[in-house]
Amino acid sequence: MTRPSEAQFRRLAKYYDALNDSKDYRGESARLEFLVRRFGRLGRTTWLDVACGTGRHLEHLSKRHPVVGVDVSSQMLRVARRRLPGVRLVLQDMRTLRMNQQFDVVTCLFSAIGHLGSKRQVRQAFANFARLLTPGGVVIVEPWIEPSIFRAGTVYLATHQGPGLIIARMAHSSRRGNHSRVHYHFLIGERGREIRYYDDVSVGLLLSRQELLALMRSVGLRSRWISPGLTPGRGLLIGVKPKAG
Repeated sequence: MTRPSEAQFRRLAKYYDALNDSKDYRGESARLEFLVRRFGRLGRTTWLDVACGTGRHLEHLSKRHPVVGVDVSSQMLRVARRRLPGVRLVLQDMRTLRMNQQFDVVTCLFSAIGHLGSKRQVRQAFANFARLLTPGGVVIVEPWIEPSIFRAGTVYLATHQGPGLIIARMAHSSRRGNHSRVHYHFLIGERGREIRYYDDVSVGLLLSRQELLALMRSVGLRSRWISPGLTPGRGLLIGVKPKAG
């Protein structure tokens, strides 16, 4: 599974949750809280979810923590606002992220960091995350697939079938240098409408865990790699902001 490209955001945001209906957001949120307790603070924490999408993690985290969500897609945030009335949701890009407060936890999940175009942009995003952390705070980043694991030429199919909605998503992977390319083909059948077809190419930046850890350290965070992560084969990057003194 990958997050969509900008074109997919515009056209498919309303179907995003159906496309990812097998994802265990409740269980993943519990795992995130466990990691925060392990590496950072206990109990109630202020939480910023960058690239929050339709707000499925925040749906669970907001029951126990004050939360804020950020995403680059107004279409995804529109869905999130219906799910999370009263939660602050902000339209921003992680590369230029500015907030008027700091947080005990910053998360960036579902390989959203992989949509950035270069190591410089990843470092820029990490620097923004570090700046928004309170001393002793924790950042958790779910990276894209490691270069050594990514397999060009893979073809896969995922489907969703629910009341009045059937979706088939087929994808083929390829690689150009340090970028992955996943070409998606969507068939969407919705009650009362003609079957629609969309295709789109999602480009991901392939960085090794060593490169990602080094980038995180370069912005002043103590970093480590946790495996397994939330998605098979991807792991998690954990960064902790040193306490003053």
